[in-house]
Amino acid sequence: MSYFPDRNGFYGRFGGAYIPEMLYPNIKRLSESYLKILESPSFQEEFDTLLRDYAGRPSPLYYASRLSQHYGASVYLKREDLNHTGSHKINNTIGQILMAKRLGLRRIIAETGAGQHGVATATVCALLGMECVVYMGELDTQRQAPNVERMKMLGAKVVPVTSGSKVLKDATNEALRDWIANPENTHYIIGSVVGPHPYPDMVARFQSVISAEIRQQLQNKTGKELPDLVVACVGGGSNAIGSFYHFLEAPEVRLIGVEAAGQGVSSGHSAATTALGRPGVLHGSMTLLMQDADGQIEEAHSISAGLDYPGIGPQHAHLFEVRRVQYANVTDEEALKAGLLLARIEGIIPALESAHALAHLSKLELSGSETVVVCVSGRGDKDMQTYLEYLGRLG
Repeated sequence: MSYFPDRNGFYGRFGGAYIPEMLYPNIKRLSESYLKILESPSFQEEFDTLLRDYAGRPSPLYYASRLSQHYGASVYLKREDLNHTGSHKINNTIGQILMAKRLGLRRIIAETGAGQHGVATATVCALLGMECVVYMGELDTQRQAPNVERMKMLGAKVVPVTSGSKVLKDATNEALRDWIANPENTHYIIGSVVGPHPYPDMVARFQSVISAEIRQQLQNKTGKELPDLVVACVGGGSNAIGSFYHFLEAPEVRLIGVEAAGQGVSSGHSAATTALGRPGVLHGSMTLLMQDADGQIEEAHSISAGLDYPGIGPQHAHLFEVRRVQYANVTDEEALKAGLLLARIEGIIPALESAHALAHLSKLELSGSETVVVCVSGRGDKDMQTYLEYLGRLG
């Protein structure tokens, strides 16, 4: 059983590159170049140096003693929220912009939902002197306004997208249209493990630094490098793949990806793709996606902008199908409650995306001896208004 792509970018029956003819030269060049570039010593040296000295890696693996007592297990938090720009997204943007530089491309475009990928892209573009355009659903520009201002301060052009439901899916559509119109000088930095091959594999490789560090840090802290359980939230799924990557071939490690149930899986306002989706093509790859009987993409819903996506990456679809990863879901309310709990007992305010992973801890049957690692994919500054509204409802 392989958990990684074949030479055509397929994970089992999922993946591939379903793209317009205009993008074929770009995808072909990237497919033929990315592994050679990524594996070259000069690239690795520059990438590792920027991760260390600019992004602040390795991110801490923190033993959350009060959270551990609360749940009755040894709970460690992988603190991606402490990276420069406040999330795991910086790992991928550094890697892809260095890749674009080696391909001679100076204009960078990106999509963003929660804004963290947009901020990370704008940050590294500023560092390396590249033009930056970020597409963001109009609804997300309103609920993630602080990140919009950060992108603008960093010199990026932020384009609000008013089509469709005005969220991440629609921002991705507009970014793809831009790339089709400007194929010769533009690199599209996809922010998650979605899209046509080689993006899912390339992003996974850049984010795999998360699980590589977890293994080493656990070894240093506990004397064993394998946890019993790793939990991460899944929208498109990059922080989860990054957290799972170096454990996929260790069957003794249980892996759980937590999706957004929104107002409830059966409410019609959900983003729980593995519970609701069927195979289909979305944004250039065959994967699982939420769709109606006619194959039209259904609108996703989550209180978390970064999980408000009607599909998952093709590697996740494969891992779900072969049952290597267990996929669960939690509601908006459960995520808010978990985020508040972490703030109150550990002094850490997580992003609402990360709060979904934390919320699933309450649903686990733990014996007390387990070592559990939860990826805190981002910090909660951008979600403060939503948290404050929740506190207001609590009185």
